[in-house]
Amino acid sequence: MSHIKLTVNGKPVSAEVEDRTLLVHLLRDHLGLTGTHIGCDTSQCGACTVHIDGRAAKSCTVLVGQANGCSITTIEGIAKGDELHPMQAAFRDNHGLQCGYCTPGMIMASIDIVNRHGPNLDETTLRHELEGNICRCTGYHNIVKSVLDAAGRMKVTQAAE
Repeated sequence: MSHIKLTVNGKPVSAEVEDRTLLVHLLRDHLGLTGTHIGCDTSQCGACTVHIDGRAAKSCTVLVGQANGCSITTIEGIAKGDELHPMQAAFRDNHGLQCGYCTPGMIMASIDIVNRHGPNLDETTLRHELEGNICRCTGYHNIVKSVLDAAGRMKVTQAAE
């Protein structure tokens, strides 16, 4: 057993966990943050994507001990109160979700992609970057449309801050 301390969605968290505990299981099973989905347990689908110290990571591939001392952001932590994050709003407005299972991971990965590429993000780059996230409903057209829309919204939001 290990004692870990992290910040999850801006709140300090400490827990005693088995050394083999994956971050996705800490988030879902211990903290009740079920927006982070488990889709494959093999890091193939991206449904479990969260941000670790501001960078997207598949939480099914991270042992909790590796995240000790880090800041974790899940899908539950990106909105500001009742105001959706620009990426969430763009997914809603552009029908970027179908069944919704991949949506939290897609949104978290997409925020990271936009943060890294900013205004230089184009459709080809976006499609390449999203290859590690699977949508089984094949909603990629509207996902791409949503992310490119959000990139403009995030630019405006960041410029205003």
